[in-house]
Amino acid sequence: MQTQSHTNSYYAASVGDKTDFAPLRGEQRADICVIGAGFTGISTALHLAERGYNVHVIESNRVGWGASGRNGGQMIGGIAGENHVAKHYGKDVEDLFGDLRWAGHDIIRKRVQQYGIQCDLKSGYLDVAIKQRHLRDIEANYERLANADFPHEIRVLSKNETSELIGTDVYIGSFLNMGNGHLHPLKLCVGEARAAVLEGATIYEQSPVIDIEHGRKVRVVTEKGAVTADTVVIAGNAYHALERKLRGIMFPVKSFIIATERLSKSIVNRINPQDLAICDPNFVLKYYRLSADKRLLFGGRINYFGEDPEFIKRKLRQKMLSIYPVLESVGIDYAWGGTIGVPITRVPQLGRVASNVFYCQGYSGHGVNVTHLAGQIMADAVAGTMEQFDLFANVKPFSVPGAQRFQKPMVALGILYYQIKDRL
Repeated sequence: MQTQSHTNSYYAASVGDKTDFAPLRGEQRADICVIGAGFTGISTALHLAERGYNVHVIESNRVGWGASGRNGGQMIGGIAGENHVAKHYGKDVEDLFGDLRWAGHDIIRKRVQQYGIQCDLKSGYLDVAIKQRHLRDIEANYERLANADFPHEIRVLSKNETSELIGTDVYIGSFLNMGNGHLHPLKLCVGEARAAVLEGATIYEQSPVIDIEHGRKVRVVTEKGAVTADTVVIAGNAYHALERKLRGIMFPVKSFIIATERLSKSIVNRINPQDLAICDPNFVLKYYRLSADKRLLFGGRINYFGEDPEFIKRKLRQKMLSIYPVLESVGIDYAWGGTIGVPITRVPQLGRVASNVFYCQGYSGHGVNVTHLAGQIMADAVAGTMEQFDLFANVKPFSVPGAQRFQKPMVALGILYYQIKDRL
């Protein structure tokens, strides 16, 4: 199987610390084998290594190669599909989840401080409103957080206040949340991988898994080696298709990002002087923020499945200029795409394919936060504490027959459906 290096993204160009872990060779033994070195896999491995487990991580390409190293870098609270989970249990969302919505943030901040990870972490996030129903959602969210004594600054902003804050008049209001934030995702993933190795974990790169041999001990096989472990955690998200049970329960959805050239100080002061991450509430959404070196990173979903940078630039530039015409003469230096896992119910999928083989996937765009929570939950489950694992595992994923064969037209139809819904 052919291995790949990082996509030609701004993140790959600016990460600084490039991983070069050796491929898996020969027969190895571990307590836990983790498949996938994105946020879920690395977070799980780090939690387990800190507890003294002998952990081996197998990655097809490079640490953070998939969505973990390509995403918008927006650290957003909340768990996709939480209303579905609450309905399943017949409970109130707040009572069921509470601080879990923000637990991933706390884990990230702790890791950054504890291990000295330089990942351009910033506080500040703006939910923007396009329609009146968005304002109603903002007001409800504000009330919920205020009643829960949320420890960070939160404010509902008017249309004029929003325009003054981010230099555009396309929104009718917004919600400022200083508990959320943004970061360089590939720097974070690499930094956590280094921390996991420091704690005793072993990471193999350029080692696609070709088989999982089940039994009392599980043998994870690559082309030139294998790891035999007591327990396996599958953390491949949208890129794992080995286990039949995991096929058809999640759709791979593309998201794309462009990075402008560095912006002048005057433009930065005009469009985002407080260095906030910004996102609209649509399913086919737009999201953007400034990088540490003051480029605008602008992302969104488009009905496209390719990787052509010029096509991505053209489509996202149009969307960017609809918000910021002032950037008309600004050049685009990078354009790339990545694949995120979106379950039908939007609920993160935690479960087992065997008593000693766990899986964890499907974050529907909330990955930076929820993957870090998921890593802690998976480590707890491996160690025998199942309460939070069961919270998600008991909500069975919805399977679509033929989804793997017809996933592209089905995703295209889904995006079209949500584009229409967003306009209503």
